[in-house]
Amino acid sequence: MAHPNPVTLGEVYAQHHATGERLGKSFLEDTRAPLFREWIGQGKVILDLGGRDGTLTRHYLAGNQIVIGDIDVGAMALARETYGVDTIEVDLNQSLPFEDASYDVVVLAEVLEHLPYPKITLGEIQRILKPGGMLVGSIPLAYHLKDRWQVLRGRKLWMNGDPTHVQFFKYAELRDFIANYLEVEDLVSIKGGNKAKWFPELFCRDVAFRCRKAA
Repeated sequence: MAHPNPVTLGEVYAQHHATGERLGKSFLEDTRAPLFREWIGQGKVILDLGGRDGTLTRHYLAGNQIVIGDIDVGAMALARETYGVDTIEVDLNQSLPFEDASYDVVVLAEVLEHLPYPKITLGEIQRILKPGGMLVGSIPLAYHLKDRWQVLRGRKLWMNGDPTHVQFFKYAELRDFIANYLEVEDLVSIKGGNKAKWFPELFCRDVAFRCRKAA
């Protein structure tokens, strides 16, 4: 059980994940799971950063070797028990404890928005991916029409009311940021309706991305 007054980053996320029955649930799971499974394929060595209790991870587990890296040790214990995956405690704001070019795929699903130092994390992902390896992930976007209306009404820019969100990327801003480290192959709207496909800067509220390290 999380400490009632969390004093470490791990305790903050353990407490946050435990509230609202978040364990055993994954945001937009029905949409992200088949897309990630198609992108990833099989026969891969995968590092799932922020994979928590493995709820999303299980959808691309078959035929792959997966390690979940997270700061929430309690959630990872559930992943080990339920899905038999390997886990390791990591702080994504620091250097990652993995060798250069050691993974075919890194998954970063609904995680980037929580990171105060995303340049560190993307640099480390670039380092540990094998040449030609993939980064697959998703992130809620900011500054779409709904967010702009919220700000005009005098409300804070907390996506989904989540106080652990510290990064607020626009659609083009996200693409340009990732392109500093990896080639962006796909940037797909997964929340925002049909209008988001034509006008992502205005209507896209969550996006999935597939990126590639140079071979």
